[in-house]
Amino acid sequence: MNNIDDIMIKFKKVFESTPQALYFAPGRVNLIGEHTDYNGGHVFPCAIQYGTYLAIRSRKDQKIRFYSENFDHLGIIEESLDYLVKHDERSWTNYPKGVMKVFIEQGYSIPFGFDLYYVGNIPNGAGLSSSASIELVTSMMLNEEFSFNLDPIELSLLSQRAENTFVGVNSGIMDQFAVSMGKKDHAIFLNTDTLQYEYAPLNLNGYTIVVTNTNKKRGLADSKYNERRAQCEEALKRLNQKLDINSLGDLSIETFEAHRDLIGDDLLYRRAKHAVYENVRTLEAKKALEMGDLKRFGELMNDSHRSLRDDYEVTGIELDTLVELAWSQEGVIGSRMTGAGFGGCTVSIVKDEFVPNFEERVGKGYQKRVGLTASFYHVVPSDGARKIKEVNE
Repeated sequence: MNNIDDIMIKFKKVFESTPQALYFAPGRVNLIGEHTDYNGGHVFPCAIQYGTYLAIRSRKDQKIRFYSENFDHLGIIEESLDYLVKHDERSWTNYPKGVMKVFIEQGYSIPFGFDLYYVGNIPNGAGLSSSASIELVTSMMLNEEFSFNLDPIELSLLSQRAENTFVGVNSGIMDQFAVSMGKKDHAIFLNTDTLQYEYAPLNLNGYTIVVTNTNKKRGLADSKYNERRAQCEEALKRLNQKLDINSLGDLSIETFEAHRDLIGDDLLYRRAKHAVYENVRTLEAKKALEMGDLKRFGELMNDSHRSLRDDYEVTGIELDTLVELAWSQEGVIGSRMTGAGFGGCTVSIVKDEFVPNFEERVGKGYQKRVGLTASFYHVVPSDGARKIKEVNE
């Protein structure tokens, strides 16, 4: 974790002034329920201890000055509250700018600008939601500094809107919700259609959640994410020739299979099949966890990956290699890709005493087969976005 005092010192070096407050928003890992959040299904993520820090100081003008330690070669990027537009060459700033623009559009006045110093310890492009982390740390800051009194769910919805309308990624609500609503030692069982949720204790006594990064570079907006969403929407439209449903998440497996002919296209059928079956798997996974049946939970994780590989086709050689290697290791109860796919990370649940062997063998096998070096992270279910320091001058 970044040293808070270190961030304060670096802020002063960059902006030649003292920050007045420090905020933090975590990343997230999704245990099961992938590509279901924009299909009205259930998801099962948890916030993690890695995330984004934001040190701030208010200004007396309309300028917003952005600086990221992760993109320090870009230096200070200056924008104006009067002219918040998307810039591809300053891509990371699109996330906080989008949040500010959405707040203003929704009637929340931002009367003056800020000097903003961001630093994150989530690997960029890893699929652990660095984008939602940046969005929520910005939303939390605006909410606190201007006393908007928005609750965490409202902040997650505004942040999602920023990603959809400004950044241009047609994402569901899961990432922003998990980052905003995270709770230590718990996962969040969320119905993405209704936003009903409950916290589920993650009692993984004797097991570690290991996230493995493929270290394959990818950009979510450039991936086939939006294409998959459009395919599911088309399948839903065809099913609604006879059914009356709001989302694929409304369907049981039996009803879906009984009406599969309505889809009339094998590719669209497979896309919709993943969404329907994955939702059912997520419901079963929560029950398995409640009963302490980690073995069944792991089997469902494995089935999830197969579906993402074969029916949804969002994995690729890097993710498939990591998962197949994980499945062959002693002490692993389950492993799957997590996040949007097309690179990014896998999540595995590994018995504590086998973790060192797991990392060594999976790392060596991956390097040999793919030619890339994997990175490993032990993640802990953590609290959501929050203010962590106020400087009294």
